[in-house]
Amino acid sequence: MLNKLLSLALAGLVAAGSVQAAELHIGYQKSSLNLIVLKSRGTLENRLAAQGHTVKWTEFQAGPQLLEALNVGSVDFGMTGDTPPIFAQAGGTQLVYVGFEPPKPQASALLVPAVSAVRTLADLKGKRIALQKGSSAHWLLIRAVDKAGLKWDDIQPVWLTPSDARAAFESGKVDAWAIWDPYYAAAEKALKPRVLTTGQGLVANQSFYLASKTFAERQGKLLQTVFDALSDNDDFLEQKPKETAQILAKAVGLDAATFDTVVQRRPSFRVTWLNPQVVAEQQRIADRFADLKLIPKTVTVKDIVLAPQ
Repeated sequence: MLNKLLSLALAGLVAAGSVQAAELHIGYQKSSLNLIVLKSRGTLENRLAAQGHTVKWTEFQAGPQLLEALNVGSVDFGMTGDTPPIFAQAGGTQLVYVGFEPPKPQASALLVPAVSAVRTLADLKGKRIALQKGSSAHWLLIRAVDKAGLKWDDIQPVWLTPSDARAAFESGKVDAWAIWDPYYAAAEKALKPRVLTTGQGLVANQSFYLASKTFAERQGKLLQTVFDALSDNDDFLEQKPKETAQILAKAVGLDAATFDTVVQRRPSFRVTWLNPQVVAEQQRIADRFADLKLIPKTVTVKDIVLAPQ
């Protein structure tokens, strides 16, 4: 059962600290499209300035690194894929789920070189596969291994950040690469790999918005402002996909054509509260990682879900 804090609406979390000036620390990745556009347009800064608050933005290569920063207090709020919060919760990080975006299974993939002899998922047996540990790609690879009828020990995971993984993939030091957009889309364009599988039929590949528990408790009004800004930003993203791609290209340093692909692979950017189905899916992921002993203990996802009354 959710504790009193987590069962309250964000608007009800206003504490004495909520009315004091604060610097909000937001963590984002190249895959945090909604946050990147929000940052580029300056709309959140404008809203918070009226309340006497400021924003500090910090980029991370992947979700695990972002949540490590949240754990030590250098980030208040951020976005990751499905797996990082499970690892963080199992590791004792005091965080809460604030919201999520709809599934985007085609936005992640398992890649092999075009000339690779690996043709089926079963061919991954014994192969070296690059991925970020504790990322959404980790869950994609587990599901791919399960579908192939293999055991996790049948493959050789090579734990690398996205940039290091691409270098290893290009140089032939690994046989395959599990990755997400925009790294996936950029690799498609530049390297012409073969897509062994996308997440379609394997994973939901949802994005989650997370906050430190302390921040949510002390700065409920500020958190509500962020949530509202993201919700309003959804309209811009969905109504202006070409402009969105151009903003992302300028902010991230990839070409607009790459981000055209990235945007097209996302059915919606709409940020909403977690529903029971989403919580159940997160629990399924957590249980599988626990079964494989890839996290130190089992977790109960619903215990850290912030939800309206």
